[in-house]
Amino acid sequence: MQSQKSSYVCDTIPAARLASSTDLIAMHDPEEPLPEPPSRTPTPVPPRKLCVRHQRMADEGMNLKLQHSLDALPIEEREAVNAVWTNFSQSSHPRRALILQGLLTMCCFSQLSLLTDQLSHLIRIDPFAVLPRELAMTILGHLDATSLCRAAQVSTRWKNLADDDTLWRGICEQHIGQKCRKCGWGLPVLENKRMCYRPQSVSPSPNPPPSIPLPSSTAGPSSPTTSLKRTAESSSELLAPPVKRQRSDDVLPSEPCPSSSNALIAPIVSEPVQPLRRLWKDVYSERLTIERNWRRGRCTVRILKGHTDGVMCLQFNETLSHPAFPVLITGSYDRTIRVWNMETGQELHCLKGHTRAVRALQFDECKLITGSMDNTLKVWDWRRGKCIRTLTGHTEGVVCLNFDSNVLASGSVDSTIKVWNLRTGGAFTLRGHTDWVNAVQLWDSNGKSTPTDFSSLFDGSKSPPPAQSSGSCGPCIDPGKMLFSASDDGTIKLWDLTLRACVRVFTGHVGQVQSMKLLVSEDCSEGDSDSMDVSTPDAKTLSLPVDNAQPSTSSSSSAAVTEVPAKGKKPLLISGSLDNTIRVWDIESGTVTKTLFGHIEGVWGVAADKLRLVSGSHDRTIKVWNREDSKCTATLVGHQAAVSCLALGEDKIVSGSDDNDIRIWSFSE
Repeated sequence: MQSQKSSYVCDTIPAARLASSTDLIAMHDPEEPLPEPPSRTPTPVPPRKLCVRHQRMADEGMNLKLQHSLDALPIEEREAVNAVWTNFSQSSHPRRALILQGLLTMCCFSQLSLLTDQLSHLIRIDPFAVLPRELAMTILGHLDATSLCRAAQVSTRWKNLADDDTLWRGICEQHIGQKCRKCGWGLPVLENKRMCYRPQSVSPSPNPPPSIPLPSSTAGPSSPTTSLKRTAESSSELLAPPVKRQRSDDVLPSEPCPSSSNALIAPIVSEPVQPLRRLWKDVYSERLTIERNWRRGRCTVRILKGHTDGVMCLQFNETLSHPAFPVLITGSYDRTIRVWNMETGQELHCLKGHTRAVRALQFDECKLITGSMDNTLKVWDWRRGKCIRTLTGHTEGVVCLNFDSNVLASGSVDSTIKVWNLRTGGAFTLRGHTDWVNAVQLWDSNGKSTPTDFSSLFDGSKSPPPAQSSGSCGPCIDPGKMLFSASDDGTIKLWDLTLRACVRVFTGHVGQVQSMKLLVSEDCSEGDSDSMDVSTPDAKTLSLPVDNAQPSTSSSSSAAVTEVPAKGKKPLLISGSLDNTIRVWDIESGTVTKTLFGHIEGVWGVAADKLRLVSGSHDRTIKVWNREDSKCTATLVGHQAAVSCLALGEDKIVSGSDDNDIRIWSFSE
């Protein structure tokens, strides 16, 4: 029994037959009757055991050509050839090797050439035709996206394996929202891209939905300096529009639609709807195209016209629960706030109420807060275009603001910062800057979600507690709530809102600091490298880095010291100044880690995400920078005056300028 096992190799495919039944009929004399075949009891045919190659030959019918060649020979030669094949087929493995070695010694170069041509094809084997699917998927899992695409072009079997959704999901997780450690490429999250579904039946709702805090997707409002600032009366000094007329198809309509107000009011969805699922390969392909466009500076530009004076602030949001299109809101020196449909360029609302230039704005699901040079802040229902409340307190114009679900902070020409408690209505003032406060940014240094025990005064979802006096804390502002402020005095200050004191001063700029952006550095711990920062409990994991960072021991000239244990990711602060530079600060140490040079005039606005940084300047250009090596990858030219504000999305930049235009630079086409 053991000898039988050792001698067995493979039941090869039978040799070509000597003669078929039709051949016997043709050779028989037609005048004589055919002999009856002897009766035999059919014997069961044992199952054949074939090796991989012979099994493939049996499946693909590769022996047919050989059979035709044998049939063309005379019967005597057929028998001789068949005897050789039969003898070789019945031989053991060592005996086969000996026969082959002898045959090779008898071959001339012509026969050896024939063997070479035949062997180059015969020794090939498709591993995925032999291996189980699980092993094939494991092998393909080690390939990159380019290799998988090439593998899909080999055959239908390879394509079915290489296009497997599990493989492409792993590649997406490796690249989207972060830099791949192997290839160095990172792809945009496109979390803001709207799901491809529509409600089946909707009805108008008389009330807007409750406030859902979302991470801000725009840079803070930009502000000028003493030398470059202009008042509302000096708006006539704006640079003239270009001599050449813009193409009519590049300028989007701005006339409001009669039903635009209803388009913004949130509907009531009567039946749940399921979002359409997409293949992960399509998801990767879409994001790769966008990333390539970013790196090559390829984009399409659309222009929104409507403002009659310089655009000073803007914000857009693509993740609103309603409407089903991205919303852009802009503020201008023409004293108006305009609400736009970003997809069509249609102007939906023109909010009027401020008596001087609108310098700052921020909005969420249900409310919009604007700051103006008329010394006031106004709270709007931007869906209906109505002013809800006017906040007063500053003695001069309001230049910047920032709010979350609990706190509203505003900076003013009067060099002060007012902090409003949205739970109680109380407010207090921070003093320390000696010139205009151009940008403010809230920061929850503990990284904890804001409690929802109290509603915002402006949300209307439920009644807040009675208002407290200005000097009273009421329900205290959450511990760890911090505030950054940038000023024309060239400094950036970090304030502890619980202590109401400055705990750190960042110095380094030699010009007025106009804008800031807070985000999380890539140089973080291993466990935190795959997640992004969020500013609110309702924000999703894949969102633009905004407000979630960790604190450090800080001190100021007033000797006020606060210590909060640093943990998790390292927060970074990016600032733009009229000294023509952009600086990246390490909040824990208070030092400048990078300085970006490139603009030839002052920088009015900066914005950043995990992959890139953008800046708008008085030199009329927008520059796109690589976060890692601080190199400028693209310079966008088109505005005819200073770029006063801008916002960064994952596939677009929206910019406003003193030329009265709003430009949407799209990298997705």
